[in-house]
Amino acid sequence: MPSINIGFRIIVAVLFIIPLISVNLVYAKAKQAINIAYLTQEQNAPPPVSNLDVFIKNKGVIGAELGIDDDNTTGEFTGQHFNLKKIIVPLDGNFVDTFNKELAGKFEYVVINLPSEQVNQLADLPAAKQMLLFDVATSDDALRNGQCRSNVLHLLPSRAMRADALAQYMMKKRWDKWFLVVGPNQEDRLFADAIKRAAKRFGMNIVAEKTWEHTYDSRRTAQSDVAVFTQTDDDYDVLVVADEQGQFGEYLDYRTWIPRPVIGTQGLIATAWHRTHEQWGAVQIQNRFKEKAGRWMEEQDYAAYLAVRAIGEAATRTGSNEIKQVKDYILSDAFALQGYKGNPLSFRSWDGQLRQPVLLAAPRSLVAVAPIEGFLHPKTELDTLGYDQPESQCKWDK
Repeated sequence: MPSINIGFRIIVAVLFIIPLISVNLVYAKAKQAINIAYLTQEQNAPPPVSNLDVFIKNKGVIGAELGIDDDNTTGEFTGQHFNLKKIIVPLDGNFVDTFNKELAGKFEYVVINLPSEQVNQLADLPAAKQMLLFDVATSDDALRNGQCRSNVLHLLPSRAMRADALAQYMMKKRWDKWFLVVGPNQEDRLFADAIKRAAKRFGMNIVAEKTWEHTYDSRRTAQSDVAVFTQTDDDYDVLVVADEQGQFGEYLDYRTWIPRPVIGTQGLIATAWHRTHEQWGAVQIQNRFKEKAGRWMEEQDYAAYLAVRAIGEAATRTGSNEIKQVKDYILSDAFALQGYKGNPLSFRSWDGQLRQPVLLAAPRSLVAVAPIEGFLHPKTELDTLGYDQPESQCKWDK
């Protein structure tokens, strides 16, 4: 009798477990897949301006990985699974060939961490017309205006957004007389153009402008040359520097002819993310990233994280992995992405730019967050930063 009872119990248990296994297998097969690619290319390490500067080879990719982790946490409850394929083109490789071979016809969502000149090269490829590209590396205003593409969304603040953020804070402080120093590179001139636009927009006065032309070692000559270089006929409230390569801007602080703060690409900077940011749950994401990467989160890491999270948010809300539904939702008024900066983030439907607060940070402290209180807009104060819809030269169909 005992053996009969044991056998009966085993049979009952098996009959009970089999349906559960079947249900789990059906659920696993039915799980919706959302495939995301991450594309970047190796870069030569630039000559260090300071021994303190460490070249980071993997900017961006760890942010994307963190975003996938968060997407899949939600996906456990929504029956969705997010996959990330990482492609790093060698230094001497051809990124177009890699794109066509590895991504064309296989992925609809591609996070691209590439320089400005390569973004539209990819966007104009026939295969890319059926994709949605997330630019996580550029700040070029041209890519958001006359050179915009309808299949590209931009995650980092544009130069105009950064310059407007600085101008708003300067206006609040009533530091309205600026001395502009511009570096020798094209990127420096583009940032200087954004500064001039912001100055005009917010009533600032650029009382002097000079181009930094010293080609020798800034570290060895800064003490003597900066004081002479920064002499002007007119007094000014702040020195605004446009030095995106970091060739000389760090050596202006405390060496100017008259004692004035430095803002722009050095000193007080406008950035999407900064290691000193701790508000609105930022400490949590900062610690998670540092534990995973062993370093602080950089702007491109943050942008890649947001790109992957934006795809996840749209796929979750729509319950779809179809590109049209996901893109339409991303560009709709209903879309809201939490970015650890107080206000929900969203995309501008006229140029694909992610609207977001901009952090104003000194090297070791967060000074302010723009838009600054008091700057109003009929739709959202975030649109006081950068090109608003009436100003935009971007023309593309959603």
